[in-house]
Amino acid sequence: MDSVSRIIKVLCFFMLFIVAKGVEEKNVSALPTEDMVEYDENGKVIGIRTLEKNTSVYLDSKVDVYVPLEIISDVDIDALIIDDSQVKIPFSVELNREPERQNYFMLKYSQTEIDIDQDGKIDTHIYSSPFLNKKIEEDNVVYIDGKNISKEGNFEKVIYMTIEVRE
Repeated sequence: MDSVSRIIKVLCFFMLFIVAKGVEEKNVSALPTEDMVEYDENGKVIGIRTLEKNTSVYLDSKVDVYVPLEIISDVDIDALIIDDSQVKIPFSVELNREPERQNYFMLKYSQTEIDIDQDGKIDTHIYSSPFLNKKIEEDNVVYIDGKNISKEGNFEKVIYMTIEVRE
């Protein structure tokens, strides 16, 4: 058993030596800089591999980040309408920044004429200035006409606001 383990150790040593020798002889170099000429066993040229142009490229990039104009405030309007009263309720809309262009951005609503009690008569109107020119736009009004409300109760309506650009 002792001689077998010696033989295994010697074989392992030679295998490691051969592997190490192969790694040592292997030359890892940079990209080639010349055409490669191939020879046969007699030293005769059998082919030339032409080196393609190889270059290093450095890229520089710049990014412009544009943050769109956004509405950052929610508007909750509570009103008590008694009989045929007519009520004007002003409200303001806050934007994330001052618009960079004047008379270009517009506030759009999902509805501007609303039948709040769903009786078939328009009783609520939303009015706004035609363009958004300030960070806080205060020229907005909800107008409620009580004579067109025929049902008693608490009514709730969700209206969506978006910002559009002038065409």
